[in-house]
Amino acid sequence: MTKIALFAGGDLDMLTTDADIFVGVDAGSLFLLKHGLPLDLAIGDFDSVTEEEFEQIRQLASEMIQAPSEKDDTDLELALKIVFQRYPQADVQVFGALGGRIDHLLSNLFLASEPTIAPFMEQIELVGQENWIAFRPAGQHLIAPKEDMTYISFMPADGSRLGIENAKYPLKEENFFFKKCYSSNEFLEGDIRITLDTGYVVIIYSKDRN
Repeated sequence: MTKIALFAGGDLDMLTTDADIFVGVDAGSLFLLKHGLPLDLAIGDFDSVTEEEFEQIRQLASEMIQAPSEKDDTDLELALKIVFQRYPQADVQVFGALGGRIDHLLSNLFLASEPTIAPFMEQIELVGQENWIAFRPAGQHLIAPKEDMTYISFMPADGSRLGIENAKYPLKEENFFFKKCYSSNEFLEGDIRITLDTGYVVIIYSKDRN
């Protein structure tokens, strides 16, 4: 399984060297270069970098794809589409997607609503020091705990009916209520089991800031 580390242009608070391919999205390309990691592919409109920085990216990237500033996709959406076109079986960890501009953050939380990205939602994780995001489609899933993460929250797509078992706060037929985000749940022993009738669910692991 190809492991891809994709560095976006938001708040980059984590660094990994455990990947087969390193992708920089816009200013995320500079983060890779700064830390001496490969820049196998640079993607974006690069409107958030200076001319000097752009030239540095152009010269040092193994491959560069420059998109127009006026486009239907965000830079991250475009990067994910290109990555999965090339590597449909890849596991992709996205860094720098959980901070910065709130409109970008919201776009990233709803990545699974993009039809071209939706088939790959289970292969995408958005990774940060205090938050870790995963996506799951309709069906039954076992959700394992993550080391150092205290809480788990679930944000189902509009109209989706969620069930939660083996958690501190279960959600079953007898106590079901609709909520946009079922937040601050916790693991007991073992995995949490969730069921979802339609759409998809955003899974948010989190911990308090030190």
